[in-house]
Amino acid sequence: MTLFATLLAFTLMAQNWAFDLGQSTRCIPIPHQLSVCHDVGYSEMRLPNLLGDSSLESEVVPRSGDWRSLLQTGCHPQAQTFICSLIAPVCLDTFIQPCRSLCLAVRDSCAPVFTCHGHSWPEELDCDRFPAQDDMCLTPLPKHISRFSKDLPQPACQTCPPVDELPSLKTVMDALCLTDFAVKAKLFRRRVASKEPELEVEGKVEFIQRGPLLPYDTANLLQQWLLLNLRCAHALVKPGRAQLYLITGTMRSDGTVELTHLFPWLKKDLHIAAATRKWKHHKC
Repeated sequence: MTLFATLLAFTLMAQNWAFDLGQSTRCIPIPHQLSVCHDVGYSEMRLPNLLGDSSLESEVVPRSGDWRSLLQTGCHPQAQTFICSLIAPVCLDTFIQPCRSLCLAVRDSCAPVFTCHGHSWPEELDCDRFPAQDDMCLTPLPKHISRFSKDLPQPACQTCPPVDELPSLKTVMDALCLTDFAVKAKLFRRRVASKEPELEVEGKVEFIQRGPLLPYDTANLLQQWLLLNLRCAHALVKPGRAQLYLITGTMRSDGTVELTHLFPWLKKDLHIAAATRKWKHHKC
């Protein structure tokens, strides 16, 4: 599956942003199938929506899965608010659009996800097309509210790190010496699409070398790395399976986390377990 492929196809084929905000619309309940917008604070939406979609069955619902893929990366705390204001606008006397400032905030955080998958920010989400007046549209959160999430280490978009099966003891020790952190984590991949992310970290993350990682955020950080670097992630775990790994990585100068080696932690492989024991007293 190519992330956002369907989404990008429909935005490129869509009509120009010529949606008439004064045209006749109808209010309908947000359907169960549109789960991506279930917890946005309202239960009814307008159709046609702000992307010009008029059919739930053939347009809005089928395309929502692609938006879900973007939102699951956690690229911005208000990405859901922004997307749902377009695909399932709240049913009031008039359309409430996202402000240009909200679009810019979401774009600056989420465009790198598109870039990592070889695409650009969709033209239909061009921020210049949204109103600049903050009192007539949806505004971004104050900086003091959203600042904390931005201070957390973020995953890097990168080339796929090497995966070494049955490595020698020296290979593992060298990898530990050349990196900022090392963790033991089980990666899981769902067999079928659901509202939950396709890939996640199963269970607790065990630190071999904590380095710059935050204990309460490391599992989430690894999951976001998997969703961002989806092509690499698909090569790591088969659908419906879980795989235990020793994962090493470094912190880049821009504050993003890059994975440098992944070692499948197999029962028959004694070198990885030996290396993690020796590491406690090892001097590089």
